[in-house]
Amino acid sequence: MKIAFDVRKLNDFGIGTYIRNLILNLSQLDRENEYWLVARERDKSELGILPPNFSFIYDQSLESAFWNDLVLPYTLKRRGIEILHTPHFNIPRFLRCKSVITIHDCVHILFPNYAPSKAAYDQARKTTRRAIRRSSHILAVSAATQRDLMRLFSVPEEKITVAYNAIDESVVLSKGAAEQKQVLERYQIQDPFLLYAGNIKPHKNIARLIEAFSVLKSELKESEVWRNLKLIIIGDELSKHQVLRRTVIRSGVQHDVRFFGFVPYDTLKVFYKSAEIFVFPSLYEGFGLPPLEAMANGTPVLTSNVSSLPEVVGDAAVLVNPENVFEICKELKHLLFDHNMRAELIAKGFKQSRRYSWKDCAKVVLRTYQRVAEN
Repeated sequence: MKIAFDVRKLNDFGIGTYIRNLILNLSQLDRENEYWLVARERDKSELGILPPNFSFIYDQSLESAFWNDLVLPYTLKRRGIEILHTPHFNIPRFLRCKSVITIHDCVHILFPNYAPSKAAYDQARKTTRRAIRRSSHILAVSAATQRDLMRLFSVPEEKITVAYNAIDESVVLSKGAAEQKQVLERYQIQDPFLLYAGNIKPHKNIARLIEAFSVLKSELKESEVWRNLKLIIIGDELSKHQVLRRTVIRSGVQHDVRFFGFVPYDTLKVFYKSAEIFVFPSLYEGFGLPPLEAMANGTPVLTSNVSSLPEVVGDAAVLVNPENVFEICKELKHLLFDHNMRAELIAKGFKQSRRYSWKDCAKVVLRTYQRVAEN
């Protein structure tokens, strides 16, 4: 087969992890099929040395619609490409070969308030529907995302294959205690802390997390061990989110909540390893990697009982109703004081995080290519 893969979002948060790990594992598994990576020139060096069956098609246009819709389809046809894999919704309009798309979530459909206007939302829905209709097959990153596609767009089940994401090994801490201590000292962290890591979009439910933490602090003020407990939020600067700033002040925890913005993986895994609990009360996730990353670093996890999260974390995390502030608070307190429960979740978390691998994902993707080519 001749397969093209669009890697132009290699540097995007989230989808870049998907592209990088999938390409590297396909390059190890498959030395027979011919791969053409649709890329920008800088992407070649970031992917490192690939085997001889991997080549590049360079987009010099900075992803213009004209190049994507007209030039790219012509280029693929000239090279005899049979399948184009697009890890997002932007399928070339005049594509003449078969296509596979990966859909990570339906957040832009389920949360219309993210769009700047109703017209923009309608356009996003139209673009998604068109990509689904034009694709030969769809890869979903979880069974929850598969169900969303079937429910929202009436996609037949047989057109969707679930290929689970996995953690990137670079987020698992291998440093010694001395280096871990140096990172915490650099960020002036002396007290025990709860951790959230991810972006700060409204569906991540950070306001309720702050409110639950405020209630928790009031219940811990007499505790010798936990009265100085902090909440660290990694994902964006507080100054960019005035609603959260007001929530922190209104809840009276401005001295106990710290926002660090995005941090390098080398720093993030120290935070994962050092946190008392990783808290991820999201209202919606297509997959949800951060809880698994925390588990792989030996940290107990509390997360939501909605969308893909119960499917991904299994019985290795405490599940709560993300809309109930008092339930979040109650289960956080329980997890802080119940040492047996903590130990059990840590052991289960290590096992759960190893259930998913990029090699397994690549095997499913490769079988999907073969099936699409044969049909």
